[in-house]
Amino acid sequence: LRKNVEDFTGPRERSDLGFVTFDITADILNRKSGLQTFWNKNTLMLFFIFDWNVKQLFLYLSAEYSTKNNALNQVVLWDKIMLRGDNPRLSLKDMKSKYFFFDDGNGLKGNRNITLTLSWNVVPNAGILPLVTGSGHVSVPFPDTYETTKSY
Repeated sequence: LRKNVEDFTGPRERSDLGFVTFDITADILNRKSGLQTFWNKNTLMLFFIFDWNVKQLFLYLSAEYSTKNNALNQVVLWDKIMLRGDNPRLSLKDMKSKYFFFDDGNGLKGNRNITLTLSWNVVPNAGILPLVTGSGHVSVPFPDTYETTKSY
């Protein structure tokens, strides 16, 4: 779903505002197999080792796309902190973006290559803070027309 709305944070021009609904299924396992991610029917599956030095995970879903004005646009749509001891199974259905998906122009309209990727930071008890990008991703096309209903 995409709308063309006035962006009050900058020049008084209309910009695209995207609405994304997604499913995420994650299973945090204590296995020696390491880190694996893959997409299964538009659902991202995540397997990770929660070892002795992992305090928490900072998970976030981002959208990447290109427009005429910018070769690379990156927008964080959703995030979650998963603490040690939390339920290791995460099953989210029909989730909406936690943050606005604004483009700085009209780059979402008809864009056929918006790539969603789940990434995470491992927050250790001690040591460096590694940034890990999932190996799985999905590309979604946006429609050629604007939504005019007031469903949001």
